[in-house]
Amino acid sequence: MDMFKEYITQNWALILVLIAFTIMLIITVFLDKKTTKRLFILIGFIFLLSISVFFEFYLLGEKKYPEVIKVLVCIRYSATPFIISLILFALVKLKLWKIMIPAILLAIINIISIFTGIVFSIDSNVNLVRGVIGYLPYIVVGFYCVALIYILIKQSNKQIIEIIPIVFLAFSLFSGLLLPLIIGKEYSKIFCSTIGVAVFVYYVFMILELTKKDALTGLLNRQAYYSVIENGAKDINAIISIDMNGLKRINDTLGHAAGDEAIMTIASCFFKVTKFNQFAFRVGGDEFIIVCKKATEEDLMKLINNLKNKVSETKYTISIGYSYSINPNRDIKKMEKESDEMMYKDKEAFYAKNGK
Repeated sequence: MDMFKEYITQNWALILVLIAFTIMLIITVFLDKKTTKRLFILIGFIFLLSISVFFEFYLLGEKKYPEVIKVLVCIRYSATPFIISLILFALVKLKLWKIMIPAILLAIINIISIFTGIVFSIDSNVNLVRGVIGYLPYIVVGFYCVALIYILIKQSNKQIIEIIPIVFLAFSLFSGLLLPLIIGKEYSKIFCSTIGVAVFVYYVFMILELTKKDALTGLLNRQAYYSVIENGAKDINAIISIDMNGLKRINDTLGHAAGDEAIMTIASCFFKVTKFNQFAFRVGGDEFIIVCKKATEEDLMKLINNLKNKVSETKYTISIGYSYSINPNRDIKKMEKESDEMMYKDKEAFYAKNGK
């Protein structure tokens, strides 16, 4: 009973976070079933590891059962990269067997270390001792952390609103990796809490971002557009209006699945050409807007040319209009109207030349 009370005392914050995480997963409608299931597995894995870590340090404190401690250390060293790979599996949706290979190899080496001490051993005073390759678990976890952060950044829109939660996750993961080396093994007691809080907070950020994104394309949605022009209007000095040409014909002749594919292809071009302070939105079926903050006219024209070039590499076409002002305080509605009028003229010219 005393052991149970001690576990609850040490891990109560983690338990609350995991319960909150579970409730959020149950009530959230934004994620697909596979991602939700993977996150449930991750929660269970973190909880079980917290129990194993507790018993490991409890027995080390009691100076009892060194052979059991070896097994528990093996579990902790092996489970940590598995947890990061599960995060990759859940959030990035990579194939599980590929990302598990380094973790499996480390687990095999850790099992061998129970008998040889090459990674860790327990001395005669029942103290944990690092072996000749004792830093290997930290190197493997570091590899997973770098891979996770790199892939998340690569898959993001590279806008500050998406980079901030990734930076937070990176800070949390690397603190969990480095602090045991700086502070000592005592920090390992709260490793599970660090991971649990980090993943939960990132999940909340992710859900908030999903409410701002278009489900089909991953671009920012109309509601996000309204938010940006209301809250950041003073910095906006360029607007680009874009319409896809011929979407109705594609839907009527090839079906809506082909139309969705066309829209997603066009959207992918936006991801490739937009940079910092350039925000791409899908505001209608085939209607898109790019909002630029603190842009020069050269920046604007370069963005438009890059977008045209990227779209030209596909089998689809777009019509473009824009509005630019040196003065960032110009009325947004007037800029929208000017941009739309130019875009509609471009569209009329396209259809006059190519037909509908």
